[in-house]
Amino acid sequence: MASSSPPRDSRVRSTARRATLSLALVLSAAALHAPAAAQGNSTDPRVGLRAGRYDAAEAVWNMRVLSKSQPAAPFANATSSDLAFSGNYAIQGNYNGWMIWDISNPSAPSLAAGYVCPASQSDVSVYKNLLFVSGEGLTGRLDCGTQGVQDTVSTERLRGLRIFDISDIRNPRNVGNVQTCRGSHTHTVLADPRDPENVYVYISGSAGVRSPSELPGCVNAPPSQDPNSSLFRIEVIRVPVAHPERAAIVSSPRIFNDLTAPPRHGEAPADAAAAARAAAAARARGEYTATVFGTERVVPGNIINPLLDSIMKARGGTGRPTVADSAALRPALQGIIARMFGEGGGERQRPGPTQCHDITVFPAIGLAGGACEGYGFLLDIRDPANPVRIAAVADSNFSYWHSATFNNDGSKVLFSDEWGGGGQPKCRATDPREWGADAIFTISNRRDLQFQSYYKLPAPQTAQENCVAHNGSLIPIPGRDVMVQSWYQGGISVFDWTDPRNPREIAFFDRGPADSTRMAAGGSWSAYWYNGVIVSSEISRGLDVLELTPSAHLSQNEIDAAKTVRWEYLNAQGQPQIVWPASFALARAYVDQLERGNGLAAARITAVRQALQRAEGASGAARRTALTQLATQLHGDARGAADAAKVHMLAGAVEQLAAAR
Repeated sequence: MASSSPPRDSRVRSTARRATLSLALVLSAAALHAPAAAQGNSTDPRVGLRAGRYDAAEAVWNMRVLSKSQPAAPFANATSSDLAFSGNYAIQGNYNGWMIWDISNPSAPSLAAGYVCPASQSDVSVYKNLLFVSGEGLTGRLDCGTQGVQDTVSTERLRGLRIFDISDIRNPRNVGNVQTCRGSHTHTVLADPRDPENVYVYISGSAGVRSPSELPGCVNAPPSQDPNSSLFRIEVIRVPVAHPERAAIVSSPRIFNDLTAPPRHGEAPADAAAAARAAAAARARGEYTATVFGTERVVPGNIINPLLDSIMKARGGTGRPTVADSAALRPALQGIIARMFGEGGGERQRPGPTQCHDITVFPAIGLAGGACEGYGFLLDIRDPANPVRIAAVADSNFSYWHSATFNNDGSKVLFSDEWGGGGQPKCRATDPREWGADAIFTISNRRDLQFQSYYKLPAPQTAQENCVAHNGSLIPIPGRDVMVQSWYQGGISVFDWTDPRNPREIAFFDRGPADSTRMAAGGSWSAYWYNGVIVSSEISRGLDVLELTPSAHLSQNEIDAAKTVRWEYLNAQGQPQIVWPASFALARAYVDQLERGNGLAAARITAVRQALQRAEGASGAARRTALTQLATQLHGDARGAADAAKVHMLAGAVEQLAAAR
């Protein structure tokens, strides 16, 4: 499942720039899928599931589906996006606003509130009584109206961060907005324990730069031409917790300096052949094509029409462009497209990324993982307003660095690759295992990233299922690195990456395609562990809640120990350090792991379990004495154990129990 071949890493030191990427052109390739590959005779139950929006067949392994809640009517035909959690509530972003679900009974969630406020992509985060919502598209309005914004320049448009007071969570109240030059595709909330008066929000905006007529100060020129460029930077917003209406941008760190475009792979062979056929057919119809990153693609009308209009106006024409205008565009088009993608301009090297897709902060260790288009970053965030890049890695197997997750002690970081942008089928049997996967790195000296392996969903998906690595979080299994992750229409995968060179799947949930005849919207956008359950935001089907079940890979004691971890709130991109309270489940979880891994002699395993049972049945001084004696014995056992470190962890858990009141 994982490849042992190393990626081509790079730390490049030359200053460069990159022009705005036209998302429309990238997405024009989404329709050029190769024919579905034969699925073979795989025995994986995820292969061959019946299609359907709400009645698709399902496959589940080592998990239990607790509930499936369909979206409320105003949100049913729009994309549901990311999740945040506060108390007993799951807040689900949606391109039409957001839904607030009461999940106090995970088997029967209820909709506490649905707030209509269209924007893309409405990523959500919470901090205490505040809700933060991203807006990036051109149609989002300050007043949350559904009519959109028609004017090219408008004071009614919202592209940036919305702030709501959710003290009364069923009645959110807008208390502030912060406009940014490139909008907010995603954002990250950073709570600095040294600054309780404020919370910081890192903005990752991937849209084109706004007109300065709409937002003064926005500059589309590269930094080499204007030091105030809105490109090649993130935005840091400081939000006074007591006065969120005073939220404002306090810095724009240029964490992308001195990077050049990394090596990258092209299309999969089947997709390249399909693109070639589509381009040939388009040329035969008189349409426009251009070569982007080595592949000839059809250039869509939303790029061509403004170009033709500009040519017509330049000659003083009015009305519709003429044949002569078209003839003038054709020889110039390739150069225009090349400059859009940073491939032109006579530069010796193309510039690196201009923005991150997502940043995951881990305040407990003072680091953040930046998934920044063509690179994975480590950032020092000990000064929240001024993050500093301390490491950057690139991988020719990665197409688009999308998100990051640390393990709990900060010794590893996992980056995901959203190859195909999330709207394409990239988990087919013919797709390379290293593409559209996770890459696992170890971290040493706070700045050295060493590649270890890849993890990719092991079950092949069809050509009608958008599938690639997406959002996930750690599951608080003590003593192990276990993660749940969404794969769009590939479903949910739970995997163990304790051994960074050998990640392995231990549970899954999947549905059949949303539609068997075409690519239809669907799949898990985000899947996160929160207070004992796994909650998944399904793009078109609503909200799923699941729980893990015991198996050969995971014991009931490990699940019970995970359930002792409770959070008041959770933003997966603001990763909390997991701390397990003292419990007999925690001690028994370590015992189960020692037995599974042959880390302690079988006879001693039996004796420890018996000692724990006797201690649990005792109370007061008798319990403390029994547990203290057992902990001392275990520290001694570690000297001759195959897994001494895990035995010491067990002894520590027993000492916690002895000290508990």
